[in-house]
Amino acid sequence: MPELTVVVPTFNEAGNLASVVGEVERALAGVDWEVLFVDDDSPDGTAQQAREMAQVDRRVRCLQRVGRRGLASASIEGMLASSAPYIAVMDGDLQHDPALLKAMLGTLQGGQADIVVGSRHVAGGGVGEFSAQRQGISRLATRLSRAVLKADLTDPMSGFFMLTRAALMDCLRHGVSAIGYKILVDLFASAPRPLRFVELPYTFRQRQAGESKLDSKVVWDYLMLLADKLVGRFVPVRFLAFSAVGGLGVVVHLAVLAVAFKGFGEGFVAAQILATVVAMTFNYVVNNSLTYRDRRLRGWRFVTGWLSFSLACSVGAFANVGIAAYLFDRQTFWVLSALSGVLVGAVWNYAVTSVYTWRQQS
Repeated sequence: MPELTVVVPTFNEAGNLASVVGEVERALAGVDWEVLFVDDDSPDGTAQQAREMAQVDRRVRCLQRVGRRGLASASIEGMLASSAPYIAVMDGDLQHDPALLKAMLGTLQGGQADIVVGSRHVAGGGVGEFSAQRQGISRLATRLSRAVLKADLTDPMSGFFMLTRAALMDCLRHGVSAIGYKILVDLFASAPRPLRFVELPYTFRQRQAGESKLDSKVVWDYLMLLADKLVGRFVPVRFLAFSAVGGLGVVVHLAVLAVAFKGFGEGFVAAQILATVVAMTFNYVVNNSLTYRDRRLRGWRFVTGWLSFSLACSVGAFANVGIAAYLFDRQTFWVLSALSGVLVGAVWNYAVTSVYTWRQQS
């Protein structure tokens, strides 16, 4: 059994694998270690290259995920696939410096902490060539994390850390969300007791190969993670996102209806049908891109997903009207009747589409 597993989530990182293993080997001389690449079915053949490396080096392993995406969930699956007492997580683009791994391991072995975090913001650390804009975004994200963190971390946005298996299992059994990219925030916010932590400095390096995985949707993922930590125990965060998209869909519906009915003089029924189809399509596309980003449908499955979504929402619309009418006929205040219908329709749409449209792939 290795003493340390270094979990490296990858997507299109084929050009980095050999360098990652080489640097880890130099950094961990005298340590029994392994590198576990967790690949989200990269089209550039990252998983195949990792397997070829594993054929000649038993310290290299590959876990390939098909139909699932996300750095946080990949990190968790990789950590659970390890049998080592100590587990590190680092990016596959070599912006995290593997030279810090041995100091991290020594700190944990000394019993000083449950988790050691590579920090860019303690003395001796640095952000490298971060643009001013990216530094500003990082500072804002750090401030927002204070709403859910149980520790005064200087760099909660760090994706470079090492922890004990006992600490990992404590966090996992108390509601890790596995949403998006910021697994460190997720772990600290899920811990049943404050984690004992040490931050060690490192300087963020330049990417060696590949492209950044960060895009505007990462912001959405991060906000969903914070929302889940704040209210997820009461309301599923996907339902909140689904409902928010539905609210935008109402605006789209009314806008299309107004343009078709008032602007182009179409009959009301025809304009209403057009507005309904456009709003449903809008809701489906946005939910597929954001709410169910980790289960995103592509190709032919995108078309069949739209059909199942539209069918489910059509039934939900009938349920909405039926419940509202039933309550109104029984002298319920019309606003409460309408809201009750909306709630029933929203719950139906969410429940059915989560099972049949964006069902979790096995």
